[in-house]
Amino acid sequence: MTVLIITAVMGSIIFVLWIGANQVHGGIMTGGQLASFILYAVLVAGGVGTMSEVWGDVMRAAGATERLLELLNAKPNIVETIAQQLLIQSSNADIQLENVSFRYPSQMQTAALADITLRIAPGESVALVGPSGAGKTTIFQLLLRFYDVTNGTIRFNGQDIRQLSLHDLRDKISIVPQDSVIFSANALENIRYGRPTASDRDVMAAAKSAQVEEFIRRLPEGYQTFLGERGTRLSGGQRQRIAIARAILKNAPLLLLDEATSALDAEWESLVQEGLNAAMQGRTTIIIAHRLATVKKVDRIIVLEYGRIVETGTPEDLLKQSGLYARLARLQFDI
Repeated sequence: MTVLIITAVMGSIIFVLWIGANQVHGGIMTGGQLASFILYAVLVAGGVGTMSEVWGDVMRAAGATERLLELLNAKPNIVETIAQQLLIQSSNADIQLENVSFRYPSQMQTAALADITLRIAPGESVALVGPSGAGKTTIFQLLLRFYDVTNGTIRFNGQDIRQLSLHDLRDKISIVPQDSVIFSANALENIRYGRPTASDRDVMAAAKSAQVEEFIRRLPEGYQTFLGERGTRLSGGQRQRIAIARAILKNAPLLLLDEATSALDAEWESLVQEGLNAAMQGRTTIIIAHRLATVKKVDRIIVLEYGRIVETGTPEDLLKQSGLYARLARLQFDI
């Protein structure tokens, strides 16, 4: 295609010049007129080329604008009730799941959770353990109300979360995800994302509790150091510790930990675990864990399989049983 276009363009130019040269030779046109024609043709061609580039930019902008308008006009599947209840202000989080069942809209034939009844007391640390697809992440998504339960009720301090404002509910929940998001900003502002109104002193105190200050002090400009797009200038463990600092700064009564140390080596895991221990102090904590070594000190372990609770108890009690947890422990600990 490129060869054909170049051949056509050059052939057209040569053909026009050949006609012009013949007309100059025959006295029909002067040499100045031919030169003027060529000059004007070059100017017009340059203008048309520029217009085509601008038109391409306009079309790309139009496509992006169409997508942005779709997002702005999108209607969420979760609809807040008109008569919302005021969330009871408390420094504790009492979580209750009452006969909760859930099916994802794309998989209505399969129950992700089936008749789950569970109570997590204020200040208790609970680990959700089980094979992939057992329903651990689904419980997190229901607590954050990314979906509504198919059957049953989830209560936060005795209140049905469907009767609460989404903003009020999520304001009481801190989460440390498996893949932490780092924004194109400095370290101070990345931590402040946990509570945008926090002062610099509060941000630095949270960083110290999460073992973040140790590596931030070594950065070229300290807390003012730009961390790069998606935290490209940080290691995996450093990104996780910033996420923990956000959770500490937010100071929400419920803390959700989603495989916070799964991608770390033993050294980084130890440092991140120190930050997690600080974040868990005085808070109701729910942990998703595949690596059982990270949940040896929790108050209770809930073992899930096929969307159902199959075992519950302390790590020591579950090891004495010959159930799923003991089998997973033998595979990981070689016991």
